[in-house]
Amino acid sequence: MKPLVLPSYLDQDPAVKNRFDALKQRDIILDVKNLGKKFPSKNGEVTALKDINFVTHRREFVCVIGPSGCGKSTLIRILAGLESASSGEVLLDGKPVSGPGPDRGMVFQGYTLFPWLTVKKNVMFGLLNQGASVVHAESEAMQWIDLVGLERFADNYPDQLSGGMKQRVAIARALAAKPRILLMDEPFGALDAQTRAKMQAYLLEIWRNIDITILFITHDLDEAIYLADRILVLKANPGEVHELIEVSVPRPRNPEQFISPEFLATRKRLDELIHPPSEDDDDDKLNMIRFTQAGDDIEPNE
Repeated sequence: MKPLVLPSYLDQDPAVKNRFDALKQRDIILDVKNLGKKFPSKNGEVTALKDINFVTHRREFVCVIGPSGCGKSTLIRILAGLESASSGEVLLDGKPVSGPGPDRGMVFQGYTLFPWLTVKKNVMFGLLNQGASVVHAESEAMQWIDLVGLERFADNYPDQLSGGMKQRVAIARALAAKPRILLMDEPFGALDAQTRAKMQAYLLEIWRNIDITILFITHDLDEAIYLADRILVLKANPGEVHELIEVSVPRPRNPEQFISPEFLATRKRLDELIHPPSEDDDDDKLNMIRFTQAGDDIEPNE
């Protein structure tokens, strides 16, 4: 796993170095060691993940990206305890993960709210299952609903909410149990661009204001750079750690940074890792037959 080689003007920035030195001094929340996952198939075993190793520190924001089929969703499901690993181990606060638990909150891409429950009762659900009284669960739920800006919609049902609002409720529900880490599997992937940008800003604001560590799966390179402290890049077939990138874009983040030198340098490196040049590129070209008359070219050759 090769470290990111930053341009000299970024590598020499003391603020960047100090930020990551401080991050590495924090307690390790999540420790993934030699993780592997194999699935049976009619053609024999398929290796989805192989020798995955990384750690996540307290209050760190880590994004995971990679090409289609690299095992991103399989990885996060193992971390959540929803699937078992074939080899290796996952430690949360030094303790092995062997199944789902309230120490890990999970937010999926789909809207996983209970449609027959109001916003407030959706957020209360996990707390009640943990044995909290109705009074305590309602009080806690309203605090989280207020945090995500939906206090006016506490008595609404999911079908009365927009997509972005539903995901805010899902985040509030996941955080209400006060997990050590929030696991998010492409939570904004189904949203339109404008709503997605708003949700990214909401998430960063929530993360800044509470004691939570976030591991976030995405296929969007710009989203990963905008949100993350570090980016774990996976390669496919099998899914292995390709590189762990420290994002040098200063915090607090804002949309204007999308054209900053730090952002563009990191984006270029991610593009090189996710879309490397290949001798097979010619195989992807379309074999087109022309069905239009000559003389009406919309892109005339020079």
